[in-house]
Amino acid sequence: MGALDFSRRSTLDELMDTQPVDFEDFRACLVDLAQVNRLTLAHRPTFAFLERLVARGLRGLPKDRPLEVIDVGSGYGDMLRGIDAWARERGIAVSLTGVDLNPWSRRSAAEVTPPGRPITWVTADAFAYEPPGGIDVVLSSLFTHHLPDPVVVRFLAWMEAKARLGWFINDLHRHPLPYHFFRHLSRLAGWHRFVQHDGPVSIARAFSASDWRRLIAEAGLDPRAVEVRWWMPFRLTVGRLKVP
Repeated sequence: MGALDFSRRSTLDELMDTQPVDFEDFRACLVDLAQVNRLTLAHRPTFAFLERLVARGLRGLPKDRPLEVIDVGSGYGDMLRGIDAWARERGIAVSLTGVDLNPWSRRSAAEVTPPGRPITWVTADAFAYEPPGGIDVVLSSLFTHHLPDPVVVRFLAWMEAKARLGWFINDLHRHPLPYHFFRHLSRLAGWHRFVQHDGPVSIARAFSASDWRRLIAEAGLDPRAVEVRWWMPFRLTVGRLKVP
């Protein structure tokens, strides 16, 4: 890939976004990505956000219906399956929807989701998706780095307009250390070729805290109401709680 300038977002393409493959090949990539998520504790910041939402919003949470949660760019669905278990342990009724542009993501996620769970998998453009019950919380995990800056700005504004209780972005921090570490780890682990290529590219396409502050301002959001936080290992999260 040559020398990269980590002072700005890369525009390198990810193979997942550009290279056509059959369903089995794509699913194998998603399976390996789910393993990466487990090893890197990728879901931990999102669960922390949900805990804060519940702690702050006990009186604001819906009492006569499930909490409507949408995961944009849901992929293999491991995030929503984890949230389903989290909610069940706490006695919180939820209605979970995974939205992804790729129909093979929906098929892969549905295959490993136990029957009867309150999770729906949808193939759609999130900007055009209008769930009948509206949206309480919008989540995305390792999704926004796939988008160019103008679409990230649009996504921020869309979440602010649609989410009744709050929204949360969980993504990567652009930095040479995780970039080079993951290049070597993915090869040693023998992960799918997409993971070996796209993992470092994802980090190069990701964000700095100053990037997020700029994008938040461009979306017209009050920076005092949006929290940008760094998490180990090299994550940046952007969250907004609307509950008092």
